[in-house]
Amino acid sequence: MSTSPALPPVAPSVTAELVEALSPRLRKRLDAGIAKLAARPVVREGDTVRISVDEDTDLELQAPGGTVASADAIRCGCLLAPGCLHRAAAASAAPVADATPDTAPASSPHARPDAQTGAGDETEEEAAQGSEPETADPAQLAAARAVYDASAAVLEAGADGSGAVLQAELLRAAHTARLAGLPRAAASAVSVVTGIRAARSADPGYRQPDLVDALRTVLGVAHRLPSASGPDLAELRGAVRQPYTPDGSLRLYGVFSEPVSTATGYAGAVTWTADAEGRLYTVSDVAPGGPSRATGAADRAVRIGDTALTHRELSRAGLAVSGATVSPTGRLGAGAGVRAVRASGAAWDAEPLERLWAVPVTEQVARALSGGHGLLFLDVTLAGTVREAAGDCLLADCDGLPLRLATAHEDPALPYRDNLRLLAAARGSRLRVVARLAPGPLPRALLLAAEHPARPDARVDLGLDRLQHADLPASGTAPAATPAPVEDEAPLHLLRRRVHQAVSGGRRVLAFPDSGAGDGGRLRRVGLATAGDLLDDLRAAAADRSRDAFGRLLPADTGRFARAWLAAAVYTSEVERALCATAWGARTEAVPAVL
Repeated sequence: MSTSPALPPVAPSVTAELVEALSPRLRKRLDAGIAKLAARPVVREGDTVRISVDEDTDLELQAPGGTVASADAIRCGCLLAPGCLHRAAAASAAPVADATPDTAPASSPHARPDAQTGAGDETEEEAAQGSEPETADPAQLAAARAVYDASAAVLEAGADGSGAVLQAELLRAAHTARLAGLPRAAASAVSVVTGIRAARSADPGYRQPDLVDALRTVLGVAHRLPSASGPDLAELRGAVRQPYTPDGSLRLYGVFSEPVSTATGYAGAVTWTADAEGRLYTVSDVAPGGPSRATGAADRAVRIGDTALTHRELSRAGLAVSGATVSPTGRLGAGAGVRAVRASGAAWDAEPLERLWAVPVTEQVARALSGGHGLLFLDVTLAGTVREAAGDCLLADCDGLPLRLATAHEDPALPYRDNLRLLAAARGSRLRVVARLAPGPLPRALLLAAEHPARPDARVDLGLDRLQHADLPASGTAPAATPAPVEDEAPLHLLRRRVHQAVSGGRRVLAFPDSGAGDGGRLRRVGLATAGDLLDDLRAAAADRSRDAFGRLLPADTGRFARAWLAAAVYTSEVERALCATAWGARTEAVPAVL
């Protein structure tokens, strides 16, 4: 028996069912019940997690396979059970079990766990069996409407006002969408709920732009689906499982490993490898758990074939795979027919890995902005540090381009932040690094791995390995961080700020008379007429509250506000994408509008 603060993931339908069964009086007390339950001790014994509600009452969650899959699996010993508050509070406090498709990269916080580990591999022939109708069927139309309405209600309240009841309604809509054959809408809705929970709990890994992106995606998918057909409809529906295709024999070379620690309650490691042509493949081990599992997974054997290589070892060694199966995103399958043995690795400055850094930076950025894996392979010279609102980041010169390298994850249990501080002492060092593009008006990336500052023949996985002061150059001293200089920011921030404020505080923060009054005119005066019109429409939708004959406020038109916000969010995203490409000197192809 071991004590653990982590609750097992709970299926969306279970949380929705338990919350819906509560009386109106208990629903009002649900958020307070969740906060109270979070302070109680949690004990795990096998597949059973037990919460001590009080001295005489225990609450049990049965999680065979790591997930609570039915309402009956949550049992309470109090006198009011099974209709008590405790069961719904436990389900609402636990991470959401994402049983829907993996629509994000392997290292994304929203990636599906079973797709990470290679379970459920599926060939293209199997995925192609059965033809889809050209237009959405009535069940899918109803499910899309439910997802849109529930998402609009969340936007109306904002993350601050979206308590457990609104979250449960969106989870019920997600479950309905999954049953109707809309896995992408279901996964996007779950992502919104996990983002809201991270925001409300002050999770160190929470990033507001991620929640904005999730809400824009779920509203956009639900909005477009009723009028879509053919390939567009198939893309909006998504796939339950990514198809895995046979890829014969592969000779892979380890590049780096990174931890995965998500707000959904999953953690582990992803190791990136490359073949002789420079194509990237990933090997993953992600399961329910917290940051300790993320760091511990680095020393577990990779789940492919019979190899005993750990993720940490594979990131510096190689792998020979026969009978390989690969997903469209490069994830290696772990089916029974796959064989793998250890092979020699390669240095970053030797073939074939050298060719990853040979690709021009502008091409790498364009690929990332067009939906690629987002990784950048850069040669940089460290130039100091700069203090930003989110913390210090490294300044670097990338072949004449001023670049900011930020920490990839803020969880203090991971060594990213400490390693970045130590690297600041290596000012003037020329390093080869791996980073992930952070779209914005300035060249910026999240630092994932780097050459060792004192031993160019070694490399450091910055989310798993810990640098020491002894690892730094003898003359290295960390300079004091300077405040970030005031940039000539594109006035698009006037619209972006309101889009983000709505996600945090809901309609009410934009309904105030002084919330951006005059900003629409400022945008038009600098040539951003569309942005100005969208901002004015967003503010008008937020302030639109009619009254009845007795002067009482009528229910708000959540649909109008959601449409206005979605239009502003899509526009902002696309313009920021163009600004990012310009900052890096990259050229990108236009992408289809979401509206």
